[in-house]
Amino acid sequence: MNVPASRLFAVVAGLVIVAAGVGVATAPTHAQTDSPVDFEQPVPDEYSFEGPSESGSATVGGETYTSLQTAVDAAEPGEQIRLDGEFDERVVVNTSNVTLVGTPGRTARIDGNGTGDVLTLNGDDITLRRVWVYNGGYDTSGNDAGIWVNGTNTTIRDSRVTKTTFGIWLDGVSGARIENTTIVGRDSVEPRSYRGNGIQVFKSDGVTIVDNRITDTRDGIYYSWASEVTARNNTLWDLRYGVHYMYSDDCTLVDNVAFDNDAGYAIMLSEYIRVVDNVAVNNSGTSAHGIFLKRIDHSVVEGNEVVGNGNGLYVFNSVNNTLTGNLVLENRVGVYFTAGSSSPTVSENSFINNDEQVRALVGELEEWNGTTRGNYWSDTRDSDVDGDGVNDIRHRPAGLVERLTYEHPQATVFASSPAFDALRLAESSLPVIEVPGIVDHHPLTTPPHEEWRRYYERD
Repeated sequence: MNVPASRLFAVVAGLVIVAAGVGVATAPTHAQTDSPVDFEQPVPDEYSFEGPSESGSATVGGETYTSLQTAVDAAEPGEQIRLDGEFDERVVVNTSNVTLVGTPGRTARIDGNGTGDVLTLNGDDITLRRVWVYNGGYDTSGNDAGIWVNGTNTTIRDSRVTKTTFGIWLDGVSGARIENTTIVGRDSVEPRSYRGNGIQVFKSDGVTIVDNRITDTRDGIYYSWASEVTARNNTLWDLRYGVHYMYSDDCTLVDNVAFDNDAGYAIMLSEYIRVVDNVAVNNSGTSAHGIFLKRIDHSVVEGNEVVGNGNGLYVFNSVNNTLTGNLVLENRVGVYFTAGSSSPTVSENSFINNDEQVRALVGELEEWNGTTRGNYWSDTRDSDVDGDGVNDIRHRPAGLVERLTYEHPQATVFASSPAFDALRLAESSLPVIEVPGIVDHHPLTTPPHEEWRRYYERD
């Protein structure tokens, strides 16, 4: 901080602290007022499925068996095992290149009776389709799962996994595909940390997870030491974290929706991650992040919509990332940037109506703009003489005022005062007043996201 700015900071801080001692009402925050965000994802409040009434039968090679395990053991590579009704048994499939498929229009369910893994797939190239896996074991330390996958190129499609600890566990495999499958954990198990995850991707690669619905587990999709995994168009709600990465590189997260979780997408200790065109709404639990980046490097966060969360984006000790084209709307803090995070490329984002647009705990001035275009800030002052859509005055979304109110919370009551407005204007107009924080040299006059108002209720 240069000398004039330092003196100004000290004077303002002293005035604010003295005034705060008199006693004034605290300005309202999101925690004190109802969020204006209107968002309804077309999912039921609770999944309730009707189980089959008849005992199970499995047909393979022209023979019908009452035991699914017997039918599976009788199958040859390339054969199909057709299931119908209820099987009260735990099943292990060792034969490769077989298909387990439920009869169209009817329910085939495998009930594990509350112990261990319900269905174990050891063979390669196994396909599971239209099958309901139900009632697995309760042991989180033993990783009890509805479906445990040990074989390569497994496909699980159009199926259902309910009342299990872990839903589907991929254990060091390649080429798995999980598609159009519903996973529901045990909402009776509290807290959520005592549950297992919906899909566990452990030391696996080349995996595709698409068009699934996951609720009431611990985390929706959990990655550990995975690589080249694509998760697309999944819906994740009532979870701790919708998606959780740990030590997993070169992965893609695209077109997913995470809402009403503690946090939407928690991406940690990984690099070369693409987080593109996802939605994170009303994630306001203990963590309260829409997208959380912790020690994430060389990654892209683009085209996402983070709306009505505690922190829209929380960037912690992360470097060399690109944050572009995101809608950051009605969060308590739009972007929380801290713990050594640096060198981001930040442009073409819409920062609209966040209680605090940016909180930046940094040791230097960070430039958040492209070469000719920066970001849209709903609280900036318009001055576009040449009409090119870019303000002629720079914008300081995190500067002297924001630093003061962070270090002296009692100053928050003056955040909209004429004195603080004058400080903001000075910071925007007079580059001599420089403190660590964020500056946008080319703020946009209109938001790149034309349909941002759809998140508000209309009569």
